[in-house]
This record gives sequence, C-alpha cells and structure tokens, in this order.
Amino acid sequence: MQIAAPPEWIAADWGTSRLRVWAMGPGGVVLDRRGSDDGMGAVSPGGFESALLALVGDWLGERTPVIACGMVGARQGWVEAPYAPCPGPPLSTSLTRAPTTDPRLSVHIIPGMAQAAPADVMRGEETQVAGLLAREPDFAGALCLPGTHTKWVRVAQGAVTGFTSCMTGEVFSLLSTQSILRHSLGSAPVDHTAFAQALEEGGDPLPRLFGIRAADLLHGTDPDAARAHLSAMLIGSEVAALAARGDTVALLGDPALTALYTLALERVGCMVRGLDGETLTLAGLTAAHALLESTR
Repeated sequence: MQIAAPPEWIAADWGTSRLRVWAMGPGGVVLDRRGSDDGMGAVSPGGFESALLALVGDWLGERTPVIACGMVGARQGWVEAPYAPCPGPPLSTSLTRAPTTDPRLSVHIIPGMAQAAPADVMRGEETQVAGLLAREPDFAGALCLPGTHTKWVRVAQGAVTGFTSCMTGEVFSLLSTQSILRHSLGSAPVDHTAFAQALEEGGDPLPRLFGIRAADLLHGTDPDAARAHLSAMLIGSEVAALAARGDTVALLGDPALTALYTLALERVGCMVRGLDGETLTLAGLTAAHALLESTR
C-alpha cells in the first residue's frame, strides 16, 4: 500500500527470523504495516540498511526517524546496542545510533537488558514491557513471554526487577527432531486434551523422557499424543519452577503456544491475563520515540 505522505516516523521490530515495520502518523496512528523474512539471521554483515530500504524505501521523506528493537541490536546485528542494566527501567534515553549511508534515514536501536546474577539477557522483550507500562504505569507482577527462549519478567514500580530465560522451546525442538524420541513423535499441533492429561503427571521430566520412547515400543503409543506428552513435560516443569499458586501472570506471544501455557498455569492455580504482543511492541516503540524526541 502506498501512503499519501511520508510518516512521522517508522517503528521496527527486527527479530532473528522476521522484520516487521509500521509507518506511524500523528497521535500514534498506524498508516501502514509491512513485514519480510529479512530477520537478523538472514541478513549478511553490512546488509541491514539495504534490507530496511527494500521494505520502507517508498515511505521515506527528507529525514525519517526509525526506532527499532530486537536482535538488530545484537553483536551480530546492524550495530551492537549495549545492554541496559537490570534492575532498572525497560527504556532509557541511551538508544544506539545505527550507521547509515542514505541521508533519508535516521535509525536508533533500543538496547536490551542484562542481569548480572543470575546471568541473563534479553532483546526485544524489554520493549513489550515498556509498552505495558506505557499503557498501565502501575502494573506490578509477572509477565511470561513464551517462545524458543521463554522469558519470565518481574515488574514493580515502573522497573524490571529481574527476569529468567527458559530454553523450553529450543529443548522441545531438539528432542523432537534430533533425539531418539523423534521416532515416536507425530507432527500435528499439540492436542490440548492430551496435553492437559500429561500435565497431571508432574515431576522432573529427566527421569521420564525416555518413557515416551519405551511406551511407543511396548504399547504403540499414538505419535501425536506422545508429542503432546513431551510438550507437557517441559512446559509443566517450567511453570512449576517459576509460577506460584495465586499468582496473576500476564501472558503474551503466539496464540498456539500461549494456549498451552494457559493450561499449565491454570493447573497450578495461577490466574492468567492474555495480552496482545503487537499492541505492546508498538506501544513500547512509541514510548522510545517519545523519549528520543524529548532529548532533542
């Protein structure tokens, strides 16, 4: 879609596998949105400006600000945006300027956050936290952002007080595609009924993982039920370690994945509040743009 005039600024969520951009008008109105598969992992060094121009070149005016978050600020990204410290606010005025050759571009990248002990880092999620706080300044509690590396973020008094990264999604992928279990697992989306039944087992998954293969060899387990069983083992263990009965957990991410986390959280007595990830990302990018403008 061709917009009538250049946007006031451009918001960009640049992850490992996807680049999403929004043309922003007055009052935070989204004039247009686009996306591509030119995520950080697909762009060669020195190719970030070209990848961005391929998507937004026809939007640009004489000098168009771009505010970006995500893995574009990683060491392998456009330019490394040094981590902000945790505990601390999810946003600060110390955005990192990306080098550009096109005079129409002015690109700034939001830093991720780093936690010294226990050591942990995140990039992109801090922008969603900032978006939540922009909409609800008094929010306090836990956010769970399921994904390849699920983040559990604790927020109080407008700051991130701590966070934990769980490699649950990556472990599931490795076990289901590269371990002995792959011979017993189906490929269908995880069945919620089978998932909920498997959650009832509880306990440490390590002594029980091989049982998935053994049950298949001895009893001919349904492959899709076995896949749900593996998912429940891993997600159930994560939730048991990080959520407490009575907690209210704000949950945002892919709907198929958040549905499984909702089942696991409700099983341990948590109240779940679903949030829209894109809405919070845009709110966080908008807050960062306002911060940058306030320093000029």
